[in-house]
Amino acid sequence: MTERFQAISFVASETPEAQAALAKLTERYGNADTATADVIVALGGDGLMLQTLHRFIGTGTPIYGMNRGSVGFLMNEFRERGLRKKLSEAQRSVVHPLAMKAIDQDGTEVSAEAINEVSLLRRSYQAAKLRISIDGQVRLNELVADGVLLATPAGSTAYNLSANGPILPLDAPLLALTPISAFRPRRWRGALLPDHAKVTIEVLEAEKRPVSAVADHVQIDNVLRVEIEIDRTIDLVMLHDPGHSLDERILREQFGY
Repeated sequence: MTERFQAISFVASETPEAQAALAKLTERYGNADTATADVIVALGGDGLMLQTLHRFIGTGTPIYGMNRGSVGFLMNEFRERGLRKKLSEAQRSVVHPLAMKAIDQDGTEVSAEAINEVSLLRRSYQAAKLRISIDGQVRLNELVADGVLLATPAGSTAYNLSANGPILPLDAPLLALTPISAFRPRRWRGALLPDHAKVTIEVLEAEKRPVSAVADHVQIDNVLRVEIEIDRTIDLVMLHDPGHSLDERILREQFGY
């Protein structure tokens, strides 16, 4: 089993703690080229983990994160010794990203992938006005809010949770559509959608009330229309220590610990 992970490639954030860990682990295990590695080990926090998943998107190479950052929800505990054994015993979590297609006021079309969420956010002092359609049918004719986001189960504990959205089990075939500081409709708290849904969000009064679309780290300003759906052609593989899998962490989050 350990033979699967003989070639380990390390990536690290720029913090002194992560760089020190990189030096120690490279000395002990070497540092394989990322193109031929059996596994990528990311040293940092959740931000680095997302960056690493994006960097190696479409390769199928599993990513194992070790926490040398501040949050570490997606990361494993850092230990210098026994890494190959830990890798061989790790549990796999496979997630699919969201594919976003955004069209701005100049007619430019931009595509991006999001592992956590796609969010639409107001860019001025005025609230955004948005129309939301699901699979071609208008479901909310006008949402007046700071914005709205669509989160995957993997991203449901991130910005979505901060916006009072629901936490989704990792294997739930659902997406969370969550308003951000909704003004009207006052009682609308969002929706749970099947993960095969195609979500279209149109920006109303776009020049008066400009809106940005953000797919994880990619931002497009002054958007008119955004289409979002799961991209099932891409498998993102994360490795977690037994008893600390991503599904287990999400379940614990639902009970507040």
